[in-house]
Formats: sequence, C-alpha cells, structure tokens
Amino acid sequence: MTDAIIVPGAARPRGRFPHLRRAGDLVFVSGTSSRRPDGTFAGAAADDMGVTRLDIRLQTRAVLENVRALLLAAGGDLADVVNVTTYLVSMNDFGGYNEIYAEYFDENGPARTTVAVHQLPHPHLLIEIACVAHIPRPREESAP
Repeated sequence: MTDAIIVPGAARPRGRFPHLRRAGDLVFVSGTSSRRPDGTFAGAAADDMGVTRLDIRLQTRAVLENVRALLLAAGGDLADVVNVTTYLVSMNDFGGYNEIYAEYFDENGPARTTVAVHQLPHPHLLIEIACVAHIPRPREESAP
C-alpha cells in the first residue's frame, strides 16, 4: 500500500505530487485551492465585458470544503487537522478569510500560520491552504 494518495473525483494536482501523504498517523495535505474538478475556480467570475471578480470568502469556503473532501478520503475530517498553513496573495483579504475560517475552526482548532505570497499557480487564486491532520490508521493497516 502506498502512502501517497490521489483522490478520485478531486481536481487533479497541477504537478507530480499527491493530494495527501500519510506518515504513520499523520496525513499531510498538499496545498489546496478553490479549483473544481472541471478546472474552474469557486470565487472567480467574469462579467459580460470579461472583468473578473474574485471573492476571498467564496474561495476560502471552497478551499476548506476541498480540504475536507480530501481528508474524508483518508478516513478523517477537518476536526482531525492539527496544523494549517495558509497562503494569501494579499493580506488585504485577511479579514474575509479569517471570517470564513472562524466558521470552521475556533481557538481549540489547529495551530495556524498565514503568510502573504507574491502569487499562486493561477491568477484567479487568492488563497491556498496546506495542512496536517492526525488520523490514526485503521488497526488492520498498522498491524505488523
């Protein structure tokens, strides 16, 4: 059994890396965005004139739901997350991100680091989240 996990039905990684990597009872989630399986992005819309509107709240919610779906595939959920690293293209979006994040986690949730980055892999992305979860292996997998 491999410890690298590609989750069927999730947006494919945009490089040669897995969605998740298990190391014992820890599951490392690769940087995850609001990208949908069809390649579009939640929280990114263009009007009839081609003007793009990006919404940090919609993107944050979509990222956390994408992370949740990946964790479910590994036998866990957001409650199992112990550490979060968030990458924002602009700290001007911190308030909206923090507002939605607080709907998922409180002061008893994971440790968190939030940093600003110059850019992410697509111009429609405002946010990306990587995290670590503690998800014990099923007993039959951990037996010698």
